[in-house]
Amino acid sequence: MPDSRMRCRIKVTRNGPYLLSGSIPLNRMSIVSPSANGHLAWTTDLQFPPDETYALCRCGKSGLKPFCDGSHVSACFDGTETAVLEIRDDPDEVLEGPTLILHDHEELCSASNFCHRMGNVWNAVEKSDEEPYREIAVYEASCCPSGRLVLEDRVSRISCETAVEPSASLVEDRSENVSGPVWVKGNIPIESADGRTYQVRCRVTLCRCGSSENKPFCDGTHMDVGFKE
Repeated sequence: MPDSRMRCRIKVTRNGPYLLSGSIPLNRMSIVSPSANGHLAWTTDLQFPPDETYALCRCGKSGLKPFCDGSHVSACFDGTETAVLEIRDDPDEVLEGPTLILHDHEELCSASNFCHRMGNVWNAVEKSDEEPYREIAVYEASCCPSGRLVLEDRVSRISCETAVEPSASLVEDRSENVSGPVWVKGNIPIESADGRTYQVRCRVTLCRCGSSENKPFCDGTHMDVGFKE
């Protein structure tokens, strides 16, 4: 990994924007339904010019979205962070199938709906000794941008997580006609306004509508408020 990538970091500022540093690649990705069967897929719409730093709006009020224009000040945005620093497994959140173990942290759900392909990921895990259910489960969990769904092999206990380079994507949900969160990939550290670091995870979604009750993370509220960039 290039040295610049080792410096990738996201700072949540107090009642202000997200500061992305370390030349994090930034693009816009959409959730689409490319076929009549309704199965969802990701498509990349735009790659932003590379920059050492970005200030991304998290109050939802900027006139220069996705970038901050200072509107959080006039809007008196309350960006108080309420999320826990570290996600821990509860027995009720672990589903053991024949060949896969699913860790399901519902509080991280960003309502992207990939988990419902061909039934749903939970049914696929329970039938993971049959084809194509194991493949379906791995695909659905990997497409979950928030990291709510994490799979590991039941025998080896090795994560089924696909390794990805650090990057950030602005999500557009065309299937629901709303703008979604900032999808952060590749184990980029996220620092809270008070200087603490959230648990580093391969997939994270950060709220950018300003209305999540699990700030700084997305909780799907952009769907309820009809947020549009």
